[in-house]
Order: sequence, then structure tokens, then C-alpha cells
Amino acid sequence: MTKLSVNINKIATIRNARGGNNPDVQQVALDCERFGADGITVHPRPDERHIRYADVVNLKPLLRTEFNIEGYPQKSFMNLVGSVRPTQVTLVPDSPEQITSNAGWDTCTHYDFLTDIVTELREQGIRTSIFVDANPDMVEKAAEIGADRVELYTELYASAYAADPDAAVAPFVRAAETARRCGIGLNAGHDLSLENLAFFKQHIPWLDEVSIGHALVCDALYLGLEQTIRRYKECLQ
Repeated sequence: MTKLSVNINKIATIRNARGGNNPDVQQVALDCERFGADGITVHPRPDERHIRYADVVNLKPLLRTEFNIEGYPQKSFMNLVGSVRPTQVTLVPDSPEQITSNAGWDTCTHYDFLTDIVTELREQGIRTSIFVDANPDMVEKAAEIGADRVELYTELYASAYAADPDAAVAPFVRAAETARRCGIGLNAGHDLSLENLAFFKQHIPWLDEVSIGHALVCDALYLGLEQTIRRYKECLQ
């Protein structure tokens, strides 16, 4: 079964808007696990506008499921993940000022840089995933680099889904088949939702993990966190 990793960045955004510790990021992460999440994802940025580096350190000893830390591999990020040793690090090409991820790595252009980063992480026993567009060439290079997995950037799928689901998912199926042929694992994330997730899973049944935050937190405003996680898990069965 495909695992659901809940991205709790938006919870931290709400907390930071007023200061203090409401909502409690650590408690929400534990509740997500209790409600059935298979993992917790965070994406600490240098300006700490949502998840803070201290949150990452504090979460690690509390979590019982997989801990996935996303980020651009600058020195401060690499020092953080080296000290925390999460289950997985997902490498994204974001610049510090970006609001959210909007493209995958060009694994051809950044081949040497990513090879050095992946080697360093694997030597520390951390599973590595490289965030890529649904491009078989980028997937192949990620495999050559030595990544354990790729994470497909699914915003283009989500934006095209309503008009033509089959056309929207087709390039992602091709990229996923390339990952399977190359012998690496497959994750996906960005704008996946209750509307489009089941169709995506249906067409890529060997998907290892999805990381979902924004849509899941929005749904939880109406459905409650426990019911929302249950519904996302049902989409992955």
C-alpha cells in the first residue's frame, strides 16, 4: 500500500501567525500518526516562516513513523539533517524566497552537485529522494546519481486533471515506469487532493509514498483531521 506522509508546514504557519504555541506542531504530528498517517513531512526554510529548525529537532524523538525532511541542500540544511538523521531527505531545488516548490531538479545540469549530496546522505544512512518533473530523462539521471527514490512534482497533473484525467496522468505514468525500470522507488507530491489522488494511484499502483500538506489541512477545516486522514488513506488503497 502506498504510504501517506502528512506535511505539517501549514500547521506551523498558523502557529507562527500569532506567536505562542497554538496550534501545537508536535501534538498535531502525533495526532496525525495516531489517526493513521504513515509518516510526517516537514520543509524547513532558511527564514523559518513555517517549520523552524528547532521544530525538526524536537519532532525527531517523538515520531514513531517515517520522518521526511524536504529542502534545498545548503550547508545549514545539511547540518540539520545530519544531526537529526530522518528516515528520508527529499532534495528540492527551491530558492530561499520561494513560496512553494514549483519545479523539479534538472538532474542532468546538476548531476555532479546532486551526486555529492546524495553520497553524503547515504553515508549517514539516510534514504534520499530527488524532486523531479515527470520527465523520464530526469528520472534516469536521478537513478544514475544514486538516489533511492524520486518524487514526482504533481502540480501539472493536478491542474490538468479536471479537464482530461487520462491526458493529465499519462506523462506521470511514463516517468513512473522509468523509475521502476531503473530500480528506484517512487514518491509523489504537490497539489494532490481528495479529488485527484485515487485516480493517480490507480494508474501508478506501485507508488511508494505521497506527501500531502496544503490540501489535506484545508480539508481538515471541514472534515476534521482524523476523518481527513482516513479519506486520504482510502484513496491509496
